[in-house]
Amino acid sequence: MRIVVTNCNTTQEMTEEIVRGARAAAGPGTTVLGLTPAWGPESAEGWLDSYLSAAAVLDTLRRYQEPYDAVVMAGFGEHGREGARELVDVPVVDITEAAAHLACLLGRRYGVVTTLERSCGQIEDSLEAAGVGRNCAAVVGTGLGVLDLGDAQRTEAAFLRAAERAREAGAEVLVLGCAGMTGLQRAVGEKLGLPVVDGVAAAVKLAESLVSLGLTTSRAGGYARPVPKRRTWGAPGAEGSPPAG
Repeated sequence: MRIVVTNCNTTQEMTEEIVRGARAAAGPGTTVLGLTPAWGPESAEGWLDSYLSAAAVLDTLRRYQEPYDAVVMAGFGEHGREGARELVDVPVVDITEAAAHLACLLGRRYGVVTTLERSCGQIEDSLEAAGVGRNCAAVVGTGLGVLDLGDAQRTEAAFLRAAERAREAGAEVLVLGCAGMTGLQRAVGEKLGLPVVDGVAAAVKLAESLVSLGLTTSRAGGYARPVPKRRTWGAPGAEGSPPAG
């Protein structure tokens, strides 16, 4: 089984960290391949970044020619999952909804701890669109940017402070609200006394399950194949192409 994990930004170091977490979760015989968009934002933090990121990720998947059995979209709350489901003929699992679905199996209400506060509304909308918003007690920011997560000690301390706010709001389960937080659940779960779900690991396990069961995206209705038409895709920097960052 071959699972492609798409980073939502152009930071290769983050792709490598996400892939390490995905491989740790994957079962025997599963190969995890990481894709980094060639253009787009270096970190996705806000609506503009998210829409640019979605276009870049879709362009990356469109160009990718190697065989694969499923896609994991490793951008928490980012746009693009519906387009990816139209684009490819294999299961597409978004870490946002994967984490929320698993969290709903572990408690009545879950909370998301993410990066900057400006991302909270976007994540809330993504959860609502996935049908799991009603079970979300709170989405809480740590105040750290995506590229600040490399400082493990600082990230853990900020996560624990934000997690307490989510618990006070009624969360019985916590979700890591950024792919860059992958692996943090081991450090904070015991200290919090609550289950902590990592979206990357959750998405990988769900992707493996779908492939093993022979299931993929329905083409009846909303995720039907795209209507044939001319679509202009340009390289970064070319006239009429998407901006490079």
